[in-house]
Amino acid sequence: MGSTPQPRRGNTRQRIQDVALELFVEQGYEKTSLREISEQLDVTKAALYYHFKTKEDILVSIFEDLNRPVEELIAWGEKQPRTLETKKEILRRYSEALRAAAPLFRFMQENQATVRDLSIGQTMKGRVLGLVGLIKEPDAPLADQVRCFSALFTMHAGMFALNDVDGDPEEKRKAILEVAVELVTRAHDPGPAQ
Repeated sequence: MGSTPQPRRGNTRQRIQDVALELFVEQGYEKTSLREISEQLDVTKAALYYHFKTKEDILVSIFEDLNRPVEELIAWGEKQPRTLETKKEILRRYSEALRAAAPLFRFMQENQATVRDLSIGQTMKGRVLGLVGLIKEPDAPLADQVRCFSALFTMHAGMFALNDVDGDPEEKRKAILEVAVELVTRAHDPGPAQ
C-alpha cells in the first residue's frame, strides 16, 4: 500500500495514526471515514473514539508528531548566529525532517485544498514562514527573499517531482538539498550588484 511505513505494533494511538495516514494518502482525506479506519485496524469505533473523536483529531496528531523536528529546528535556529553555515545546517536538518515525514507531506501535497481548510494548513504556513525567516536576511532585497522561499519550495516539491525519476532516493534528496543550499548561498552573499 503506497510508500507509507508499516503500522507500528503495540501502541494503539500510533497504529491508528499509521493506518489513518495510509488511508488518507490512498483514498483522500474526505473519502476516508472513521469506520474504515476502525475496520482496517480491526477495532470497534468505540475503541477508536477513545483515542480520537474526529478524523481531524487524528490528522492533527499525526502532523504534530511528524512535524515536531521542524518545531525543534526553528527553536534551535532562532538561537544561532545568522551565518551561512547556520543556514546550510538549517536546510540540512530540514531535509532530514522532510524525509522522516514523507508520508505526511505526500498527503499534504495530494490534499492541498483539504489541508488549507483544516487547522494544520495555517500551522504549516507559519512553520514555513518561520524557516524562511531563519534563512533570509531581514533586509534582503526581494530577489534574495524569493531565493530563500524557493529553496524551501524546492525541498517540498522535489520530494514529489523526483518520485518518477530513476535513481536512488537518497541521491535525489542530496541533489534537492544541493540546489536549495545554492539558492540560500546566493541570497546570503549575492556578490556584486545584482
